[in-house]
Amino acid sequence: MDTRFDELLEFPCYQTFKVMGVADESLPAVVINRLQQLAPGDYAPTVKPSSKGNYHSLSLSVKVTSKEHMESIYTELSKLELVRVVL
Repeated sequence: MDTRFDELLEFPCYQTFKVMGVADESLPAVVINRLQQLAPGDYAPTVKPSSKGNYHSLSLSVKVTSKEHMESIYTELSKLELVRVVL
């Protein structure tokens, strides 16, 4: 992944990640579990269902320490089975 996060942000900082995935009750727990491995913290995601109820959107504020750290969070969250998109 070749991004320009280091040019746009001053690290460390808090970044809000939007995670969209299947409307499964375990989605928040799965995402938080993976985040705890990547960036330990106290997470309380905001969960919003899609209009048809097939997907959920989670918003989480995460403290990132570098461009590489941020890229690894995007990459690792995207690999989760229930996740469809990470913004």
